[in-house]
Amino acid sequence: MESFSLILAIVVVTALAFDFTNGFHDTANAMATTISTGALKPKVAVAMSAVLNLVGAFLSVEVANTISKGLVDEAGIRPEVIFAALVGAILWNLLTWLVGLPSSSSHALMGGLIGATVASAGFGAVHGDVLVTKVLIPAIAAPLVAGLAAMLATRLTYRMGKKANGKAAEKGYRAGQIASAGLVSLAHGTNDAQKTMGIITLALVAGGTLAPDSDPPMWVILSAGIAIALGTYLGGWRIIRTMGKGLTDLQPQQGFAAQTSAATVILASSHLGFSLSTTHSVSGSVMGAGLGRKGGVVRWSTATRMFVAWGLTLPAAALVAALAEWVCGFGSWGTAVVAVFLVSSSAAIWKISRREVVDHTNVNDHDVPGEEPSGVVTQAMAAVSPPPAGTVTEEFATIPAPADTAPPAKTTV
Repeated sequence: MESFSLILAIVVVTALAFDFTNGFHDTANAMATTISTGALKPKVAVAMSAVLNLVGAFLSVEVANTISKGLVDEAGIRPEVIFAALVGAILWNLLTWLVGLPSSSSHALMGGLIGATVASAGFGAVHGDVLVTKVLIPAIAAPLVAGLAAMLATRLTYRMGKKANGKAAEKGYRAGQIASAGLVSLAHGTNDAQKTMGIITLALVAGGTLAPDSDPPMWVILSAGIAIALGTYLGGWRIIRTMGKGLTDLQPQQGFAAQTSAATVILASSHLGFSLSTTHSVSGSVMGAGLGRKGGVVRWSTATRMFVAWGLTLPAAALVAALAEWVCGFGSWGTAVVAVFLVSSSAAIWKISRREVVDHTNVNDHDVPGEEPSGVVTQAMAAVSPPPAGTVTEEFATIPAPADTAPPAKTTV
């Protein structure tokens, strides 16, 4: 009984560690555009996001119930299975953070849970209908819906503000962007913090501490909310740079439209119990906002890398989790080996990240080492798209006057 209680405690601590990585991995979802447009200073932005993530964790348990009751069969799931699932999710989060790719923490967690469950109990233990209707379909629909909404909102915003005073309008949009970013942070707490709540609840049911079909206890809700808030406050600066500057260059009007569209989609999915990826929603809205402004373009080379990461998230996390579950199956020493591997791999990734530090002091730098140039598609779109009114393109600004052109003669009266 002591060893079982120990493994259950290890699972809870590991789940909170995942929640922490989820926080700094997904800070960009709420605050990247706000930081990139200068609406808020970086440290203020992440502090505000952390507080609202904590508040959002208490608003609903629908997504937590989807994870703990719907995705896999609770019967026969051991705490070691959940531990293995968390190992796959944490390592994928850290790897994608290292390279600055905004992949889905949600799908990493669900991929890990599916892979470990299949390795332990077979494919029959995974509820395919829930996987399709509440995970896969929202994964495809969310970025499309958010992107289309953001593109239309951006065009409407520019059209409505065409005659507005430039400085006053920009100030108003910055204020609106702060409010919408706060709404995204709140929505992130209602969706992503609950996934950890669901995993811990599933572990407690598997360990016999909770009855099947139980809702998350209050201490689980509180601890998950605090963990994701702390991770958010640290700030995933690498991913914030990619989301705020790597996909497209945003103006306050675009940032406001992107954040509002994403928040609407995330809150609606939380209400319906869909385990939605906030990363997919916000990334789609940022790209939609980029395309919604005349002359605005999306850096498709960066977007393509991001799409590839999205496609690999579920299978990669599932594979690592399945291997971890296989090793854990050898007993306590196998679980210890997996735990040591997780800690050492995490430490190695952190050490590698120190070679090129990205933090609040340089997150908005444009000329950074390794920054991608605009792709062919981006250049083509820029060539055929007229620039925003009142701007002078570099091409015409640098054309020299013909050599035989003399300045006009002065007229003497």
